[in-house]
Amino acid sequence: MHAITVEDKQLVLSEVPDPEAGDGEVVIDVTAAGVNRADVSQRQGLYPPPPGAPPYPGLECAGVISAVGPGVTDRHVGERVSALLSGGGYAEKVAVPAGQLLPVPAGLSLTEAAALPEVACTVWSNVVDRDRLRKGRTLLVHGGGSGIGTFAIQLGKALGASVIATARAGKHEALRALGADLVIDYTTEDFVSATRDFNGKGADVILDIVGAKYLSRNIDALAPDGRLTVIGMQGGRKAELDLGQLMAKRGSVSSTSLRARPPADKARIVAAVTRDVWPLVEAGAIKPVINGTMPLAQAAEAHALMESSDHLGKILLTP
Repeated sequence: MHAITVEDKQLVLSEVPDPEAGDGEVVIDVTAAGVNRADVSQRQGLYPPPPGAPPYPGLECAGVISAVGPGVTDRHVGERVSALLSGGGYAEKVAVPAGQLLPVPAGLSLTEAAALPEVACTVWSNVVDRDRLRKGRTLLVHGGGSGIGTFAIQLGKALGASVIATARAGKHEALRALGADLVIDYTTEDFVSATRDFNGKGADVILDIVGAKYLSRNIDALAPDGRLTVIGMQGGRKAELDLGQLMAKRGSVSSTSLRARPPADKARIVAAVTRDVWPLVEAGAIKPVINGTMPLAQAAEAHALMESSDHLGKILLTP
């Protein structure tokens, strides 16, 4: 099969061996795969795949099952699925544990379904499972125009929360159409004061992809008893934390990664997303936001677009 390999920090379309379905796994013929910031970090040598994962980038896909391994009794060849991956999505085929498969939501194509697994599992596991976002709370989403951001806005609104997002001015209209109550241009506005002015207290939950650069300001923007979750380091890895500032808010800070979680935890998250989030997708409350699709051979161009931050929503690769 063909897959994208990483050679000297460059993405190369290569001929590689077909994967085989191991114990508890299936093989998917990939229709489309999502591009994520983590893939860019892997290409740069900053985010190696966990032990046992395919070496190729790609953390989500959708397609059709072409092989079923030993111990898998509830899946069958020909079944249309989407999947949360530990790697390997940038390929014509990928092997994945059966516990990380999700159904294709009713009404969506396989290509549309490929835009959902990583963002849905990341957002749900953080803002719902960890941070307990619920009706009447306020969610601040940094990077509102990203795949994560566009999904988080919609999920927050579906849960009855107020949603604030940061994004470049050119994306504001689209984010308001997704349900954002307030969109802040981070290049010209102070998101701390804008967040406080919005409701008089700050954000109950902050989902942050920036990291070190925003740490102190994020704590300033927290409401009392607020929760900050950092899922990216685009603004650096290291920053000073003023514990007095955090204690005054009775706040909490966590930092998580989905890719390195144990398979059982991923399976738990996938099951919860299937149960709690997929009905919202099927009802039209959440829609995949897709910037566009590119052939697998243009993976390098897809990464360049991702790094420019000029996209809105997901970028997909099609073998």
